[in-house]
Amino acid sequence: MALAGIPRTDPGLPRRQGVSSPCPRPPRTWGRRLVRGRPGRSDFGPRGPDRAPPPHPAPGPPLRVDRASGAGTMNQPTEAPAPPGAPGADLRTTLRPVAFLLLVGGVAGVFVLELMIGSVPIPPDQVVRYLVGAQVEEAAWRTILFELRIPRAITALIAGAALGAAGLQLQTLFRNPLAGPWALGLTAGAQLGVAVVVAAGAVVGSELLSRLAFLSEIGIVVGAFIGAGGVMAVIASVARRVSTITLLVLGLMLGFLAQGMVSVVLHFTTETQGRVFASWNDGSFAGVYWDHFPVLLPLVAVGLVGALLIVKPLNALLLGERYAGTLGLSVERARLSALAGAVILAAPVTAYCGPVLFVGMIVPHMARGLLNTSDHRILMPAAMLMGSLLGLSADLVVHLPWERHVLHLNAVNALIGAPVVIGVVLRNRQMRSMAV
Repeated sequence: MALAGIPRTDPGLPRRQGVSSPCPRPPRTWGRRLVRGRPGRSDFGPRGPDRAPPPHPAPGPPLRVDRASGAGTMNQPTEAPAPPGAPGADLRTTLRPVAFLLLVGGVAGVFVLELMIGSVPIPPDQVVRYLVGAQVEEAAWRTILFELRIPRAITALIAGAALGAAGLQLQTLFRNPLAGPWALGLTAGAQLGVAVVVAAGAVVGSELLSRLAFLSEIGIVVGAFIGAGGVMAVIASVARRVSTITLLVLGLMLGFLAQGMVSVVLHFTTETQGRVFASWNDGSFAGVYWDHFPVLLPLVAVGLVGALLIVKPLNALLLGERYAGTLGLSVERARLSALAGAVILAAPVTAYCGPVLFVGMIVPHMARGLLNTSDHRILMPAAMLMGSLLGLSADLVVHLPWERHVLHLNAVNALIGAPVVIGVVLRNRQMRSMAV
Protein backbone atom coordinates (compact mmCIF):
# COMPACT_ATOMS: atom_id res chain seq x y z
CA MET A 1 0.00 0.00 0.00
CA ALA A 2 1.31 3.41 -0.92
CA LEU A 3 1.91 6.01 1.76
CA ALA A 4 0.12 9.33 1.55
CA GLY A 5 2.20 11.93 -0.21
CA ILE A 6 4.60 9.38 -1.87
CA PRO A 7 3.91 8.38 -5.53
CA ARG A 8 3.49 4.67 -6.10
CA THR A 9 5.75 2.97 -8.66
CA ASP A 10 5.24 -0.23 -10.67
CA PRO A 11 6.35 -3.13 -8.42
CA GLY A 12 7.20 -5.26 -11.47
CA LEU A 13 10.12 -3.07 -12.58
CA PRO A 14 13.50 -3.16 -10.88
CA ARG A 15 14.69 -0.10 -8.97
CA ARG A 16 18.27 1.01 -8.71
CA GLN A 17 19.54 3.09 -5.85
CA GLY A 18 19.39 6.77 -6.67
CA VAL A 19 17.35 6.22 -9.86
CA SER A 20 13.60 6.49 -9.92
CA SER A 21 11.36 4.14 -11.84
CA PRO A 22 11.20 4.85 -15.61
CA CYS A 23 7.41 4.57 -15.61
CA PRO A 24 6.11 6.20 -12.45
CA ARG A 25 2.41 6.36 -12.04
CA PRO A 26 0.88 9.78 -11.54
CA PRO A 27 0.14 10.58 -7.92
CA ARG A 28 -3.44 10.03 -6.81
CA THR A 29 -3.84 13.37 -5.15
CA TRP A 30 -7.61 13.29 -5.54
CA GLY A 31 -7.95 10.63 -2.87
CA ARG A 32 -5.59 12.14 -0.32
CA ARG A 33 -7.22 15.43 0.66
CA LEU A 34 -8.31 14.99 4.22
CA VAL A 35 -11.54 16.29 5.64
CA ARG A 36 -10.75 18.78 8.41
CA GLY A 37 -11.13 17.13 11.79
CA ARG A 38 -11.69 13.59 10.35
CA PRO A 39 -8.33 11.78 9.89
CA GLY A 40 -8.28 8.84 7.56
CA ARG A 41 -11.08 10.20 5.39
CA SER A 42 -10.83 12.17 2.18
CA ASP A 43 -13.40 14.59 0.89
CA PHE A 44 -14.68 11.87 -1.44
CA GLY A 45 -14.51 8.83 0.85
CA PRO A 46 -11.84 6.43 2.20
CA ARG A 47 -8.44 6.43 0.59
CA GLY A 48 -7.77 3.52 -1.74
CA PRO A 49 -7.07 2.59 -5.36
CA ASP A 50 -10.59 1.20 -5.96
CA ARG A 51 -12.21 4.59 -5.45
CA ALA A 52 -13.18 6.33 -8.68
CA PRO A 53 -12.26 10.00 -9.04
CA PRO A 54 -15.02 12.47 -8.29
CA PRO A 55 -17.23 13.44 -11.24
CA HIS A 56 -17.02 17.15 -10.38
CA PRO A 57 -14.34 19.29 -8.79
CA ALA A 58 -14.58 20.05 -5.13
CA PRO A 59 -16.62 23.13 -4.32
CA GLY A 60 -14.77 26.34 -3.62
CA PRO A 61 -14.62 28.11 -0.29
CA PRO A 62 -17.85 29.50 1.07
CA LEU A 63 -19.05 33.03 0.63
CA ARG A 64 -17.55 35.27 3.23
CA VAL A 65 -19.46 38.28 4.50
CA ASP A 66 -16.99 40.89 5.64
CA ARG A 67 -18.42 42.43 8.78
CA ALA A 68 -16.24 45.49 8.35
CA SER A 69 -17.97 46.41 5.11
CA GLY A 70 -21.07 44.26 5.13
CA ALA A 71 -20.17 42.96 1.66
CA GLY A 72 -19.70 39.39 0.49
CA THR A 73 -16.40 38.37 -1.06
CA MET A 74 -15.58 35.06 -2.74
CA ASN A 75 -12.46 32.89 -2.38
CA GLN A 76 -11.81 34.05 1.16
CA PRO A 77 -12.54 31.11 3.46
CA THR A 78 -13.79 31.94 6.89
CA GLU A 79 -14.93 30.10 9.92
CA ALA A 80 -18.34 28.55 9.61
CA PRO A 81 -21.04 30.26 11.66
CA ALA A 82 -22.06 28.64 14.88
CA PRO A 83 -25.02 26.29 14.49
CA PRO A 84 -28.33 27.37 16.01
CA GLY A 85 -27.87 25.15 19.04
CA ALA A 86 -24.30 26.21 19.80
CA PRO A 87 -23.67 28.18 23.02
CA GLY A 88 -22.01 31.08 21.17
CA ALA A 89 -24.96 31.55 18.85
CA ASP A 90 -27.44 31.42 21.74
CA LEU A 91 -25.40 33.96 23.70
CA ARG A 92 -25.22 36.42 20.80
CA THR A 93 -28.93 36.04 20.10
CA THR A 94 -29.80 36.52 23.76
CA LEU A 95 -27.68 39.63 24.17
CA ARG A 96 -29.07 41.47 21.15
CA PRO A 97 -32.27 42.60 22.92
CA VAL A 98 -30.07 43.74 25.79
CA ALA A 99 -27.93 45.74 23.36
CA PHE A 100 -31.04 47.37 21.89
CA LEU A 101 -32.27 48.24 25.38
CA LEU A 102 -28.89 49.79 26.15
CA LEU A 103 -29.06 51.85 22.96
CA VAL A 104 -32.58 53.08 23.72
CA GLY A 105 -31.63 53.86 27.31
CA GLY A 106 -28.48 55.65 26.19
CA VAL A 107 -30.40 57.80 23.71
CA ALA A 108 -32.98 58.72 26.36
CA GLY A 109 -30.32 59.47 28.96
CA VAL A 110 -28.19 61.65 26.69
CA PHE A 111 -31.35 63.44 25.48
CA VAL A 112 -32.12 64.46 29.08
CA LEU A 113 -28.49 65.49 29.65
CA GLU A 114 -28.68 67.60 26.50
CA LEU A 115 -31.56 69.53 28.06
CA MET A 116 -29.84 69.89 31.44
CA ILE A 117 -26.32 71.00 30.53
CA GLY A 118 -25.42 74.36 29.05
CA SER A 119 -24.43 77.87 29.97
CA VAL A 120 -27.51 77.91 32.23
CA PRO A 121 -27.73 74.57 34.08
CA ILE A 122 -31.22 73.22 34.72
CA PRO A 123 -31.87 70.62 37.47
CA PRO A 124 -32.84 67.17 36.18
CA ASP A 125 -36.10 67.09 38.12
CA GLN A 126 -37.18 70.33 36.46
CA VAL A 127 -36.33 68.92 33.02
CA VAL A 128 -38.40 65.81 33.71
CA ARG A 129 -41.28 67.94 35.02
CA TYR A 130 -41.25 70.00 31.85
CA LEU A 131 -41.16 66.91 29.62
CA VAL A 132 -44.19 65.38 31.35
CA GLY A 133 -46.12 68.66 31.12
CA ALA A 134 -45.82 69.84 34.72
CA GLN A 135 -44.94 73.36 35.81
CA VAL A 136 -41.27 74.28 36.33
CA GLU A 137 -40.00 76.64 38.99
CA GLU A 138 -38.32 79.26 36.78
CA ALA A 139 -39.95 80.85 33.75
CA ALA A 140 -36.49 81.35 32.22
CA TRP A 141 -35.89 77.60 32.31
CA ARG A 142 -39.12 77.00 30.46
CA THR A 143 -38.12 79.49 27.77
CA ILE A 144 -34.63 78.01 27.40
CA LEU A 145 -35.99 74.48 27.11
CA PHE A 146 -38.74 75.27 24.65
CA GLU A 147 -36.97 77.78 22.43
CA LEU A 148 -33.42 76.44 22.34
CA ARG A 149 -32.58 73.08 23.83
CA ILE A 150 -35.50 70.86 22.85
CA PRO A 151 -35.36 71.81 19.13
CA ARG A 152 -31.60 71.29 19.16
CA ALA A 153 -31.89 67.89 20.85
CA ILE A 154 -34.63 66.72 18.47
CA THR A 155 -32.51 67.82 15.51
CA ALA A 156 -29.48 65.91 16.79
CA LEU A 157 -31.70 62.87 17.35
CA ILE A 158 -33.21 62.73 13.86
CA ALA A 159 -30.11 63.93 12.00
CA GLY A 160 -27.93 61.26 13.59
CA ALA A 161 -30.48 58.56 12.77
CA ALA A 162 -30.77 59.78 9.17
CA LEU A 163 -27.02 59.87 8.56
CA GLY A 164 -26.50 56.47 10.18
CA ALA A 165 -29.15 54.85 7.99
CA ALA A 166 -27.81 56.58 4.86
CA GLY A 167 -24.27 55.40 5.58
CA LEU A 168 -25.38 51.79 6.06
CA GLN A 169 -27.25 51.80 2.74
CA LEU A 170 -24.28 53.27 0.87
CA GLN A 171 -21.76 50.84 2.38
CA THR A 172 -23.89 47.86 1.43
CA LEU A 173 -24.78 49.16 -2.02
CA PHE A 174 -21.22 50.03 -3.06
CA ARG A 175 -19.63 47.18 -1.05
CA ASN A 176 -17.31 49.76 0.45
CA PRO A 177 -16.55 49.92 4.19
CA LEU A 178 -15.72 53.65 4.07
CA ALA A 179 -18.69 54.82 2.03
CA GLY A 180 -20.86 57.53 3.51
CA PRO A 181 -22.59 60.79 2.60
CA TRP A 182 -19.43 62.79 3.27
CA ALA A 183 -16.85 60.40 1.80
CA LEU A 184 -18.77 59.96 -1.47
CA GLY A 185 -19.37 63.69 -1.96
CA LEU A 186 -23.12 63.85 -1.23
CA THR A 187 -22.59 66.37 1.55
CA ALA A 188 -20.42 68.61 -0.64
CA GLY A 189 -22.96 68.40 -3.46
CA ALA A 190 -25.69 69.52 -1.07
CA GLN A 191 -23.42 72.37 0.07
CA LEU A 192 -23.06 73.51 -3.53
CA GLY A 193 -26.82 73.42 -4.06
CA VAL A 194 -27.41 75.52 -0.95
CA ALA A 195 -24.71 78.00 -2.00
CA VAL A 196 -26.32 78.43 -5.42
CA VAL A 197 -29.70 79.16 -3.81
CA VAL A 198 -28.11 81.67 -1.42
CA ALA A 199 -26.31 83.40 -4.30
CA ALA A 200 -29.55 83.49 -6.29
CA GLY A 201 -31.20 85.12 -3.30
CA ALA A 202 -28.52 87.78 -3.26
CA VAL A 203 -29.17 88.49 -6.94
CA VAL A 204 -32.96 88.58 -6.48
CA GLY A 205 -32.77 90.77 -3.40
CA SER A 206 -33.21 90.28 0.32
CA GLU A 207 -36.48 92.25 0.42
CA LEU A 208 -38.21 89.80 -1.91
CA LEU A 209 -36.79 86.85 0.02
CA SER A 210 -38.14 88.23 3.29
CA ARG A 211 -41.63 88.16 1.77
CA LEU A 212 -41.14 84.61 0.50
CA ALA A 213 -39.37 83.16 3.54
CA PHE A 214 -41.09 79.78 3.33
CA LEU A 215 -40.36 79.48 -0.39
CA SER A 216 -36.73 80.38 0.21
CA GLU A 217 -36.53 77.58 2.79
CA ILE A 218 -38.01 75.16 0.28
CA GLY A 219 -35.55 76.43 -2.31
CA ILE A 220 -32.61 75.66 -0.03
CA VAL A 221 -33.87 72.12 0.51
CA VAL A 222 -34.46 71.63 -3.22
CA GLY A 223 -30.98 72.94 -3.97
CA ALA A 224 -29.50 70.48 -1.50
CA PHE A 225 -31.44 67.64 -3.14
CA ILE A 226 -30.25 68.61 -6.62
CA GLY A 227 -26.62 68.92 -5.56
CA ALA A 228 -26.54 65.65 -3.63
CA GLY A 229 -28.47 63.82 -6.34
CA GLY A 230 -26.10 65.02 -9.06
CA VAL A 231 -23.04 63.77 -7.20
CA MET A 232 -24.76 60.47 -6.44
CA ALA A 233 -25.62 59.98 -10.11
CA VAL A 234 -21.95 60.40 -11.06
CA ILE A 235 -20.79 58.00 -8.34
CA ALA A 236 -23.39 55.37 -9.24
CA SER A 237 -22.51 55.51 -12.93
CA VAL A 238 -18.87 54.55 -12.36
CA ALA A 239 -19.12 52.44 -9.20
CA ARG A 240 -19.19 49.11 -11.06
CA ARG A 241 -16.11 49.88 -13.14
CA VAL A 242 -13.68 51.01 -10.45
CA SER A 243 -12.16 49.54 -7.31
CA THR A 244 -12.98 50.40 -3.72
CA ILE A 245 -10.07 52.79 -3.30
CA THR A 246 -10.76 54.47 -6.65
CA LEU A 247 -14.38 55.03 -5.70
CA LEU A 248 -13.36 56.72 -2.45
CA VAL A 249 -10.83 58.92 -4.22
CA LEU A 250 -13.43 59.85 -6.83
CA GLY A 251 -15.94 60.76 -4.14
CA LEU A 252 -13.41 62.90 -2.29
CA MET A 253 -12.35 64.66 -5.49
CA LEU A 254 -15.96 65.41 -6.38
CA GLY A 255 -16.38 66.80 -2.89
CA PHE A 256 -13.33 69.05 -3.26
CA LEU A 257 -14.57 70.18 -6.66
CA ALA A 258 -17.97 71.07 -5.21
CA GLN A 259 -16.36 72.97 -2.33
CA GLY A 260 -14.22 74.92 -4.77
CA MET A 261 -17.33 75.86 -6.72
CA VAL A 262 -18.96 76.92 -3.44
CA SER A 263 -16.14 79.41 -2.86
CA VAL A 264 -16.66 80.83 -6.34
CA VAL A 265 -20.43 81.09 -5.91
CA LEU A 266 -20.09 82.92 -2.59
CA HIS A 267 -18.39 85.82 -4.36
CA PHE A 268 -21.84 86.78 -5.66
CA THR A 269 -23.41 87.00 -2.19
CA THR A 270 -23.59 89.93 0.18
CA GLU A 271 -21.29 90.22 3.18
CA THR A 272 -24.07 89.33 5.60
CA GLN A 273 -25.13 86.29 3.60
CA GLY A 274 -21.50 85.20 3.36
CA ARG A 275 -21.13 85.29 7.16
CA VAL A 276 -24.37 83.36 7.62
CA PHE A 277 -23.24 80.74 5.10
CA ALA A 278 -19.83 80.43 6.77
CA SER A 279 -21.52 79.81 10.13
CA TRP A 280 -23.84 77.24 8.55
CA ASN A 281 -20.87 75.60 6.81
CA ASP A 282 -19.31 74.70 10.17
CA GLY A 283 -22.14 72.25 10.86
CA SER A 284 -24.40 72.59 13.88
CA PHE A 285 -27.70 71.31 15.24
CA ALA A 286 -28.37 74.61 17.01
CA GLY A 287 -29.71 76.48 13.97
CA VAL A 288 -32.94 74.49 13.65
CA TYR A 289 -36.09 75.77 15.36
CA TRP A 290 -39.72 74.74 15.60
CA ASP A 291 -40.75 76.47 12.38
CA HIS A 292 -38.23 74.33 10.43
CA PHE A 293 -39.66 70.98 11.53
CA PRO A 294 -42.71 70.99 9.19
CA VAL A 295 -40.27 70.46 6.29
CA LEU A 296 -37.42 68.60 7.96
CA LEU A 297 -39.37 65.99 9.93
CA PRO A 298 -41.52 64.59 7.05
CA LEU A 299 -38.51 64.23 4.75
CA VAL A 300 -36.43 62.41 7.34
CA ALA A 301 -39.42 60.25 8.32
CA VAL A 302 -39.92 59.17 4.70
CA GLY A 303 -36.23 58.32 4.38
CA LEU A 304 -36.15 56.30 7.61
CA VAL A 305 -39.29 54.33 6.74
CA GLY A 306 -37.87 53.64 3.28
CA ALA A 307 -34.62 52.41 4.84
CA LEU A 308 -36.56 49.95 7.00
CA LEU A 309 -38.51 48.70 3.99
CA ILE A 310 -35.45 47.74 1.93
CA VAL A 311 -33.62 45.68 4.55
CA LYS A 312 -34.37 42.41 2.72
CA PRO A 313 -33.03 43.64 -0.65
CA LEU A 314 -29.92 44.91 1.15
CA ASN A 315 -29.43 41.47 2.69
CA ALA A 316 -29.69 39.92 -0.77
CA LEU A 317 -27.14 42.40 -2.15
CA LEU A 318 -24.62 41.19 0.43
CA LEU A 319 -24.36 37.99 -1.63
CA GLY A 320 -23.61 39.87 -4.85
CA GLU A 321 -25.87 41.34 -7.49
CA ARG A 322 -25.78 38.26 -9.75
CA TYR A 323 -26.77 35.88 -7.00
CA ALA A 324 -29.39 38.32 -5.70
CA GLY A 325 -30.93 38.35 -9.17
CA THR A 326 -31.24 34.56 -9.11
CA LEU A 327 -33.23 34.91 -5.90
CA GLY A 328 -35.85 36.94 -7.74
CA LEU A 329 -34.65 40.37 -6.60
CA SER A 330 -34.93 43.27 -9.02
CA VAL A 331 -31.37 44.49 -8.59
CA GLU A 332 -31.82 47.77 -10.45
CA ARG A 333 -34.89 48.64 -8.42
CA ALA A 334 -33.07 47.81 -5.20
CA ARG A 335 -30.08 49.95 -6.22
CA LEU A 336 -32.32 52.86 -7.16
CA SER A 337 -34.25 52.59 -3.90
CA ALA A 338 -31.06 52.60 -1.84
CA LEU A 339 -29.60 55.55 -3.77
CA ALA A 340 -32.80 57.58 -3.50
CA GLY A 341 -33.11 56.73 0.19
CA ALA A 342 -29.57 57.90 0.92
CA VAL A 343 -30.18 61.20 -0.88
CA ILE A 344 -33.53 61.73 0.89
CA LEU A 345 -31.83 61.25 4.24
CA ALA A 346 -28.62 63.20 3.64
CA ALA A 347 -29.87 66.22 1.67
CA PRO A 348 -32.37 67.75 4.16
CA VAL A 349 -30.00 67.16 7.08
CA THR A 350 -27.27 69.04 5.23
CA ALA A 351 -29.69 71.79 4.20
CA TYR A 352 -30.68 72.55 7.80
CA CYS A 353 -27.63 71.50 9.83
CA GLY A 354 -24.77 72.11 7.43
CA PRO A 355 -22.18 69.44 6.56
CA VAL A 356 -22.03 66.91 9.40
CA LEU A 357 -18.95 64.72 8.96
CA PHE A 358 -18.07 61.14 9.94
CA VAL A 359 -21.45 60.14 11.40
CA GLY A 360 -22.68 58.27 8.32
CA MET A 361 -19.31 56.57 7.88
CA ILE A 362 -18.63 55.22 11.37
CA VAL A 363 -22.11 54.47 12.74
CA PRO A 364 -22.62 51.26 10.66
CA HIS A 365 -19.32 49.86 11.93
CA MET A 366 -20.21 50.69 15.53
CA ALA A 367 -23.57 48.94 15.10
CA ARG A 368 -21.93 45.85 13.56
CA GLY A 369 -19.37 45.71 16.35
CA LEU A 370 -22.03 45.95 19.03
CA LEU A 371 -24.44 43.38 17.59
CA ASN A 372 -21.97 41.10 15.75
CA THR A 373 -24.20 40.64 12.72
CA SER A 374 -24.58 41.68 9.09
CA ASP A 375 -28.35 41.17 8.99
CA HIS A 376 -29.90 44.49 7.98
CA ARG A 377 -33.14 43.64 9.76
CA ILE A 378 -31.12 44.11 12.95
CA LEU A 379 -28.47 46.53 11.71
CA MET A 380 -30.78 49.19 10.26
CA PRO A 381 -32.66 50.07 13.48
CA ALA A 382 -29.41 49.71 15.41
CA ALA A 383 -27.67 52.16 13.05
CA MET A 384 -30.51 54.64 13.55
CA LEU A 385 -30.25 54.40 17.34
CA MET A 386 -26.46 54.53 17.25
CA GLY A 387 -26.55 57.58 14.99
CA SER A 388 -28.96 59.34 17.34
CA LEU A 389 -26.74 58.50 20.30
CA LEU A 390 -23.63 59.79 18.52
CA GLY A 391 -25.35 62.97 17.36
CA LEU A 392 -26.69 63.76 20.83
CA SER A 393 -23.35 62.96 22.50
CA ALA A 394 -21.34 65.13 20.11
CA ASP A 395 -23.77 68.03 20.50
CA LEU A 396 -23.64 67.63 24.28
CA VAL A 397 -19.86 68.00 24.22
CA VAL A 398 -20.14 71.05 21.97
CA HIS A 399 -22.51 72.83 24.37
CA LEU A 400 -20.66 72.11 27.58
CA PRO A 401 -20.02 75.37 29.46
CA TRP A 402 -16.57 76.01 28.03
CA GLU A 403 -14.98 79.20 29.34
CA ARG A 404 -12.70 80.43 26.57
CA HIS A 405 -13.35 78.52 23.37
CA VAL A 406 -16.30 77.21 21.39
CA LEU A 407 -15.99 73.70 20.01
CA HIS A 408 -17.35 72.91 16.57
CA LEU A 409 -19.52 69.87 15.97
CA ASN A 410 -17.30 68.46 13.23
CA ALA A 411 -14.24 68.76 15.47
CA VAL A 412 -15.89 66.48 18.01
CA ASN A 413 -17.04 64.13 15.24
CA ALA A 414 -13.49 63.96 13.89
CA LEU A 415 -12.08 63.08 17.32
CA ILE A 416 -14.54 60.19 17.51
CA GLY A 417 -14.63 59.18 13.85
CA ALA A 418 -10.98 59.28 12.80
CA PRO A 419 -9.85 56.45 15.14
CA VAL A 420 -12.80 54.32 14.01
CA VAL A 421 -11.91 54.85 10.34
CA ILE A 422 -8.25 54.00 11.00
CA GLY A 423 -9.31 50.80 12.73
CA VAL A 424 -11.58 49.85 9.83
CA VAL A 425 -8.77 50.36 7.31
CA LEU A 426 -6.29 48.33 9.34
CA ARG A 427 -8.76 45.47 9.87
CA ASN A 428 -10.01 45.29 6.27
CA ARG A 429 -7.61 43.04 4.34
CA GLN A 430 -8.78 44.17 0.92
CA MET A 431 -8.21 47.88 1.60
CA ARG A 432 -4.92 47.21 3.37
CA SER A 433 -3.59 45.25 0.39
CA MET A 434 -4.67 47.99 -2.01
CA ALA A 435 -3.00 50.65 0.07
CA VAL A 436 0.38 48.86 0.05
